Amino acid sequence: MAEHDSFTGSNFIQNIIEEDARTGKHGGRVHTRFPPEPNGYLHIGHAKSICLNFGLAAKYGGKCNLRFDDTNPSKEEVEYVESIQEDVRWLGFDWEARLFYASDYFGELYAFAVQLIKSGKAYVDDLSAQEIKEYRGTLTEPGKESPYRNRTVAENLDLFERMKNGEFPDGSRVLRAKIDMASPNLNMRDPVLYRILRSTHHRTGDTWCIYPMYDYAHPLSDAAEGITHSICTLEFEAHRPLYDWCLEAVDHKNRPQQIEFARLGLTYTLMSKRKLRALVENGYVRGWDDPRMPTISGLRRRGYTPEAIRDFCDRIGVAKSNSVVDFSLLEHCIREDQNARAPRVMAVLRPLKVVIENYPEGQAEELEAENNPENPAMGSRKMRFAREVFIEQDDFMEDPPKKFFRLAPGQEVRLKNAYIIKCEQVVKDERTGEIVELRCTYDPDTRSGSGSSRKVKGTIHWVAAEYSAKAEVRLYDHLFTVEDPDTGEDYKTYLNPRSLEVLSGCRIELGLASAAIGERFQFLRNGYFYVDSDSAPGQLVFNRIVALRDSWAKAQKG
Repeated sequence: MAEHDSFTGSNFIQNIIEEDARTGKHGGRVHTRFPPEPNGYLHIGHAKSICLNFGLAAKYGGKCNLRFDDTNPSKEEVEYVESIQEDVRWLGFDWEARLFYASDYFGELYAFAVQLIKSGKAYVDDLSAQEIKEYRGTLTEPGKESPYRNRTVAENLDLFERMKNGEFPDGSRVLRAKIDMASPNLNMRDPVLYRILRSTHHRTGDTWCIYPMYDYAHPLSDAAEGITHSICTLEFEAHRPLYDWCLEAVDHKNRPQQIEFARLGLTYTLMSKRKLRALVENGYVRGWDDPRMPTISGLRRRGYTPEAIRDFCDRIGVAKSNSVVDFSLLEHCIREDQNARAPRVMAVLRPLKVVIENYPEGQAEELEAENNPENPAMGSRKMRFAREVFIEQDDFMEDPPKKFFRLAPGQEVRLKNAYIIKCEQVVKDERTGEIVELRCTYDPDTRSGSGSSRKVKGTIHWVAAEYSAKAEVRLYDHLFTVEDPDTGEDYKTYLNPRSLEVLSGCRIELGLASAAIGERFQFLRNGYFYVDSDSAPGQLVFNRIVALRDSWAKAQKG
């Protein structure tokens, strides 16, 4: 599997790596890692980190590990481990034989903790979680030392071993680093290194009842794997002194460098795994792979391609300050990706029947239709034309405004790749007044490609009634109605009630009926679509990946 050199433009992390290479730091090595916690599915923000870590390793001839931060078994599941591996592979990256878990180092991390106790740098504390929080102080007031801070080394060693042996209840004791309760950095005010937690681990079972905290396990796991550049998101900047303290306190021979970059913010999107998990568990969406979700599996099911997501990550770049990216840029990337690759086909989402009265009954003819004008090598296909066709309901207006160039009473329009037709009569349901059928005539001398000089201003798509198939189409909109759903009131109040519209009576070209799950098409004038896994023989289901209108590209042109 190929690794991709993402983030092709220069950025400050590349500058650091190149300076390290110049000075011989880390022996010229570049070794990164992607360290997800298996407590949920990955989202588009993680894709940025994946592309960055694997991309930098590829760019500089280095290596990138996949390491699961499995230090909190109460929230972790094998399902998440497997989904994360699938997502990384799907994005196009390969960790080769370098698959690791923080749990691989539990024995080593415990031994380091004992070493910290022996050197007077850690102690067992009996304060409750609430008391620890109260003793911690504030940004303007120093913290207070725990009354248990000055226990003897012997007492701490005994208590820590008994914690490991399961003699104390959950939450009753913790192991804390002994640093500085007056530090201006709250993370350095005797942070917790271990807590008691009885929960069966997906890999180690019930072997352990104490588990290391992330801030302790992360730097030592990095060091164990020979990581050179530990790339984290910006919220870990204040944790960097603790990262370095852990390595120095145990005098580890390997000293990775933590570097922080701005995480991805995306309009109309949540990036909290906890909140995304709540949407799944409370039934607001149909699962982690719901196409409305910003998860990688949701984007994959929606129909996005790994190439489009990598392109998006490359375009947004790497910065030191947080910002929010417009969702329309992500949509632009999938349009760019599919423009030259997706076959053009015709599908009518909201059908309106048209009877061409002067076309012979029982007759049908084959018309030529190009598959993709952006890619002539994709050739053409045959379409059947007959007396009865379907057009979009929106392509007809009984009382149109002046600049409506589609079909109207007495008005002409061209059927794409076919003939010019004229609306002669509107047939309505006598009870409801709803338009149910149009009676039209056609000009037989205006067949596309015939050399006819007659032109009309409007061209619409269609399918022949007899030579089409039924399909279900799912139209997706933003899951939230506001650009920043994570502000103000409960984010669930911003859920978009119209985020999914299911159209069950759609008609597609007959040749499209044999499409396979996973194929992508451009439905002319309607957008790009993907054959969903809910499809069954004779009943295809299409997800609209994105509409054709590109607001981001338009905005860039001013």
